[in-house]
Amino acid sequence: MSQIPLIFDCDTGVDDAIAIMLLNKLPQFKLLALTTVAGNVELEKTTNNTLRVLELIGADVPVYRGAAKPIFREHVSAVYVHGENGLGGIELPQSNQAIPGVNAWDYIFQEAVKWQGELEIIAVGPLTNLGLAFIKYKQLPDLIKRIVIMGGSASLGNITPAAEFNIYVDPEAADIVFCSGVPAYMCGLDMTMKAYLTAEEMAQVGALGSKPAKFFQDVVQGPLNFYHSLGLPGMSLHDPAAVLYANDPTNFETHPVGIRVETKGQHSLGRTVTDLYSDAQWEKNAYIITDIDRKKFFERVLDLMSQY
Repeated sequence: MSQIPLIFDCDTGVDDAIAIMLLNKLPQFKLLALTTVAGNVELEKTTNNTLRVLELIGADVPVYRGAAKPIFREHVSAVYVHGENGLGGIELPQSNQAIPGVNAWDYIFQEAVKWQGELEIIAVGPLTNLGLAFIKYKQLPDLIKRIVIMGGSASLGNITPAAEFNIYVDPEAADIVFCSGVPAYMCGLDMTMKAYLTAEEMAQVGALGSKPAKFFQDVVQGPLNFYHSLGLPGMSLHDPAAVLYANDPTNFETHPVGIRVETKGQHSLGRTVTDLYSDAQWEKNAYIITDIDRKKFFERVLDLMSQY
């Protein structure tokens, strides 16, 4: 089977780090590079975290630095979940890997041209890098096969009652992506909140004994406490759920929808407005993933982590 050329666009915090570890064990994808963006923490930290996770798992993949702030707004972080360093205070060994002197959005275009319509992107942070790429390169939409996004929701928000964090951080970039014409698959909170692991399940991963498995268990402890404080049964693995959906949608529920992003509302900024539950139907410019088989999700996570 020929591999799918893939770029992973991330703001590496706790669940991004887990997503990278899982992605590294998915042979379906030819992982070309990781591109970083400011999101969970500042750009230098998300970039450094990405390099350190790759060092931990021994993955030789280039990392391209992206946008340090949203296109039109100031940066908003999620240190209250991911900790000041983005990895729950855990300090992984430093990486000596050099970062190429090419911006993430330029690199995305270069690879899209090279692969001529075969390139796929999984984006699990704010969509600033993609928004900038679409603004700069008008021909880019014809060169990308699909974008799988962790972000948004057809119902609830998390950073506000209306908005999910990644979309809220850069709503203009998100709206550009959804309106680009590229098939966009939105793995939002409707699905990812169900993709949780309990403390006992996290311990099962840690018990596998490898350094990546032990890191997995250790890095989730802060967010796990945060989720428990909200009365939830475990920590939602938002970004890993998007990665596993991109790999195999079999255990997920997907619907074609029309999606736009609210960029001006006082109380609804960053809301992904969809026609999923509406009598008024829009042109279908995207897909939304609304459900997941949690048991099979955990089994897949455990299987992939056992390969370290």
